[in-house]
Amino acid sequence: MAYFEFINSVKICSGENALENIAYELDFLGSHKPLVLSDNGVSKAGVLDKVSNILRKNNVNIGEIFTDIPADSDVQVINKIAEIYRTSGCDGIIACGGGSVIDTAKGVRLVLSQQGKNILNLMGNEIIKKGVHIPFIVLPTTCGTGSECTAVAVIKNHETGIKMEYISSELLPDTAIIDVRLTETLPNKLIASSAMDALVHSIEAFSSAQKNPISDAYATTAMRLIVSNLLATLSSPTTETRQNLALASTLAGIAFSNAMVGVVHAIGHALGGECGIPHGNAMAILLPECMKFNLDKCAPIYSEMLLYLAGAETFAKTAPEKRAEETINFVIQFEQQIKNLSGISLNLSDYNVTEANFAAIAKKALNDGAVIANKKNVTEQDVLNILKKCL
Repeated sequence: MAYFEFINSVKICSGENALENIAYELDFLGSHKPLVLSDNGVSKAGVLDKVSNILRKNNVNIGEIFTDIPADSDVQVINKIAEIYRTSGCDGIIACGGGSVIDTAKGVRLVLSQQGKNILNLMGNEIIKKGVHIPFIVLPTTCGTGSECTAVAVIKNHETGIKMEYISSELLPDTAIIDVRLTETLPNKLIASSAMDALVHSIEAFSSAQKNPISDAYATTAMRLIVSNLLATLSSPTTETRQNLALASTLAGIAFSNAMVGVVHAIGHALGGECGIPHGNAMAILLPECMKFNLDKCAPIYSEMLLYLAGAETFAKTAPEKRAEETINFVIQFEQQIKNLSGISLNLSDYNVTEANFAAIAKKALNDGAVIANKKNVTEQDVLNILKKCL
């Protein structure tokens, strides 16, 4: 607390008719021929057509539309899109999709702003200087990554199987559009998976070694919104519950972008890179055991967290010395309810992970930048123990 930094320069347009603001935002940013990035899933769901129709109705000249983006943001795809941007004469980027699409767009913007050709030449954290401004608007179609307001991009090098973290304020979009029309086609499994990602963002940001009072405000508000809206969205969704989940994702993204995450994400990134487990699913599987691992270092923080997760009544009737453990119990019970409503898996074995994979996963996890901000030091044996309990 002697010193901290906090940044959130993204303009957020949220709520009713938020999508209709895109044309104004593009004009304000000086973009008149944007490149639209999405993926085939968003396109098939009709969301991309919805966005394209609104753009054309508002006389926006779409330069190119690119939807061939893989489930994990990829180095080669980023370099390819940057070249398409240059040759087609585009002057801005619109990213419509989930974490992979947004991270891909961030990578493209980074390459363009630094006037480079290969994202691999820009590896490293906090080393990128201010470059050429590329107007950048993000339309998140999930309620989990929070990537629309983070200075982080996770990009996979498929040749090495490693998910690389890029961290720079140059990755922050100019504008984020939070509109329920972007998330209303999400099936329950994806709602559960993405919302669990957001919950872990908020929990790890609040318990990080880099936490600060401003990030705490975002993290705790995100926790409240997730626990009070996720189950309802899975069982009987309304415009309000969907919007609240989308906002929670954004708030959690701002929190962890400034406070960082920890061991859950370090192992989760490794599981994604080594075994292909979807990120949000990995978060749900790992969270309880990682919280148990951190308990001796994070007990006071977990005790306070009970208020934001379980509410004032549960907090008040729980003995102070029992609150930290009760927080973990709440998370376990909450996840079980989510599983019952969505069918999401809570075991690594359901993704064909075996103990034969553990050594490679542990090695990648310990080399992941997220492990640095974990309050408790993490060893290879610690990772192996956590994985075994999650099997």
